[in-house]
Amino acid sequence: MDATQGEGPKILLGVSGGIAAYKSPELVRRLVERGADVQVVMTRGAREFVSPVTFQAVSSRRVRDDLWDPEAEAAMGHIELARWADLVIIAPATAHCIGTLANGLAPDLLATLCLATTSPVILVPAMNQMMWQHPAVQHNRRLLEERGVRFLGPAVGSHACGEVGPGRMLEPEQIVAAVFETPTRLTSQALKGTRVVITAGPTREPIDPVRYITNRSSGKMGYALAQAAQQAGAEVLLVSGPVALPAPRGIERIDVETAEQMHAAVQQHVRGADIFIGCAAVSDYRPRSPSPHKIKRKDEEMNLALVRSPDTLASVAALPDRPFTVGFAAETQDVARHAREKLDNKDVDMMAANLVGADRGFDQETNALTVLWKGGERTLERATKSVLAQRLIGLIAERFRASRSETGGPSRARLPV
Repeated sequence: MDATQGEGPKILLGVSGGIAAYKSPELVRRLVERGADVQVVMTRGAREFVSPVTFQAVSSRRVRDDLWDPEAEAAMGHIELARWADLVIIAPATAHCIGTLANGLAPDLLATLCLATTSPVILVPAMNQMMWQHPAVQHNRRLLEERGVRFLGPAVGSHACGEVGPGRMLEPEQIVAAVFETPTRLTSQALKGTRVVITAGPTREPIDPVRYITNRSSGKMGYALAQAAQQAGAEVLLVSGPVALPAPRGIERIDVETAEQMHAAVQQHVRGADIFIGCAAVSDYRPRSPSPHKIKRKDEEMNLALVRSPDTLASVAALPDRPFTVGFAAETQDVARHAREKLDNKDVDMMAANLVGADRGFDQETNALTVLWKGGERTLERATKSVLAQRLIGLIAERFRASRSETGGPSRARLPV
């Protein structure tokens, strides 16, 4: 790829050959303003309306427009692009483009990418109003929607040909507003049909009725993962420690406070789950004998006896018919080494590790992860937690499918196109 990756979503913008392509450079500009990394892919017809130089100027990336580009395809560039994107938008999407995708054809780079990606696909139609209303086009639309493709528009209004009716491409600001109306729109349907249990937030271990031991976890990463998994098609159960976050819409949440309560809730509900993600920052130790009354300040020193809390992650990994199990490791040094040790010691399927400390990890809006599994490792670069959650859920879905394939078990994930 040409430019340095930012912290926003990575969006592949496809531009097909319609007169509305003149709006697409403005769409790129507005997406970039919202923090997105935008890679433009043009069809041959699109080049008749807008120059690739224009898109390069507003995106800071070289436009891709040729499946047979020797330089890019020497490293299987179209597959790299398909894996790179968090989201694929085609604007304008012509009747020809919609028909090509509906029939699973791959005559050019853009259509090939749509077949190769596991990321969500959004089509923004633009065509004559009679073309849009034609039964064949509507059949193709319904077929793609059944596969998980999302349509934005078209708008009703006047066309370049002088006719009036449905078929106008939405304005760039409308497209951007729809894409960013909730961060979870950028996740795929790769977990459709699965049940996922996620823990989030800190735990509080009481010292007395007014004091407790806890940590700096805000729960933001776990809640972002719950929303990303839901948007990926999963049925999600969120077991949450005490946080100042609203319950995600449409997600069942069980509120707990202590490590023991979290352990009990997970053990009660994890059986039958396909995936377990232990994102909560569970207290490793708890006071042995919490005082039933407020401890008064009298002595210069106070000794507090601590005992080990139950290990929820390890207990799930030890189940005879366990779900695909993902843990989190928050470390202040030697992140990869400590995470690899935790991966092996707890015998989990994946471990997502991050560096924590002053202005890092806990209670921050951004994060970065090193994700490890037996025989593999991947770095998810710093991004907002909502975007990072989408990338991690995509990777979990990929490894989940691979594990089911290796063991001969069912894989229920479904691709959008």
